[in-house]
Amino acid sequence: MIAYTYKEHGKFELTDKPKPEIIDSRDAVVRVTLSSICSSDLHIKHGSVPRAVPGITVGHEMVGVVETVGADVKNVKVGDRVTVNVETFCGECFFCKNGFVNNCTDKNGGWALGCRIDGGQTEFVRVPYADMGLNKIPDTVTDEQALFVGDVLATGFWATRISEITPDDTVLIIGAGPTGICTLLCVMLKNPKRIIVCEKDKNRIDFVKSHYPYVLVCEPENCKDFVLQNSDHGGADVVLEVAGAEDTFRLAWECARPNAIVTVVALYDKPQSLPLPDMYGKNLIFKTGGVDGCDCDEILSLIEKGKIDTTPLITHRFALKDIKKAYEIFENKLDGVIKIAITA
Repeated sequence: MIAYTYKEHGKFELTDKPKPEIIDSRDAVVRVTLSSICSSDLHIKHGSVPRAVPGITVGHEMVGVVETVGADVKNVKVGDRVTVNVETFCGECFFCKNGFVNNCTDKNGGWALGCRIDGGQTEFVRVPYADMGLNKIPDTVTDEQALFVGDVLATGFWATRISEITPDDTVLIIGAGPTGICTLLCVMLKNPKRIIVCEKDKNRIDFVKSHYPYVLVCEPENCKDFVLQNSDHGGADVVLEVAGAEDTFRLAWECARPNAIVTVVALYDKPQSLPLPDMYGKNLIFKTGGVDGCDCDEILSLIEKGKIDTTPLITHRFALKDIKKAYEIFENKLDGVIKIAITA
């Protein structure tokens, strides 16, 4: 089978690999029907994920059909359409039992697919702990509707959940890339008083204005003043930092009102400073970390009910054999790209 493979720092290429097999009785092998490119794939390519293993098949955002299952897999069967969770988790350790599946203590716990073990930009993928990492797609939900459930949509849902948003809040989302839009969709479920999205890319600004006209939009240069003008208590009640750019961490806490919640969703290329003297007296609550992707069934139910629709995010579609071209478009933000669906 063909697989898009991390060869070395700065280099991915299509290679031929054997079809994966069951290794553990809790494994399943999934025939990939759709996958997508994530910014975290680019982080691997650029060397920002040192735990990534050269030679692995990249890709951690995918849906497919269960091809084979191990003897101890109970929740899915051959032929089921499924989403694949970005995280591998055992469901039995202290962290899993408390919902912190990103911190699973298994050797492949956390983000393993497409990072430490072969991922989904290929034809077939082996999924460890299949009962934990696979979620059945309802019959009325298409593969494209479900494609982002296991990663960027789970991230947005998790970030929204821990941000404690109320109907009286002004919520600022910094970044309108794929994860930012998915975060926006989940924040909208909370019906806050105002939602402001901060973005610098013109295509993404136009995308937000076109699809979500009731959301306020500003650019980083005037974000602080815009938030002050459009909030009730001297800043946003909740800030979700999704961009991960050089200055966005500072922008996030500067735009927050005193005693606000600042949730950091972004993955940064470089360390960030916490200038406590500058923020002294703001009494901010920071929430940070990787997604705990344990809400996938609930997310699928919301998609089935028509309350979440991510399909507008798919702006480009490619066959797996043309994935190099897809990466060029995604990496360089060409042609107004938001998300790319790859057909195996």
